[in-house]
Amino acid sequence: MNRKKQIIYPKHHKLMEQMGENIKLARKRRKLTTMQLAERADIARSTLYFIEQGNASVSIAAYFNVLRVLGLQEDFLKLAADDTFGRKLQDLELL
Repeated sequence: MNRKKQIIYPKHHKLMEQMGENIKLARKRRKLTTMQLAERADIARSTLYFIEQGNASVSIAAYFNVLRVLGLQEDFLKLAADDTFGRKLQDLELL
């Protein structure tokens, strides 16, 4: 099965890098080593390294498991929660 490589544009890659940095800071605030967090999230330490770099090739499930271990799983609900543009399009259809 061939998987299509996802393309992230440079300006959007910065967002991924920032998310990785936020995860890294959350880990450090909890005084967890990369090995501890990786074991608890049931991922390889190298996968955690990629997550903390904001690598887009890592599965969303791995990102979720890391956030779960950090107690930040509710942050997933914030993804696409405020769809301002979509609401404007919806309102235009009502007119």
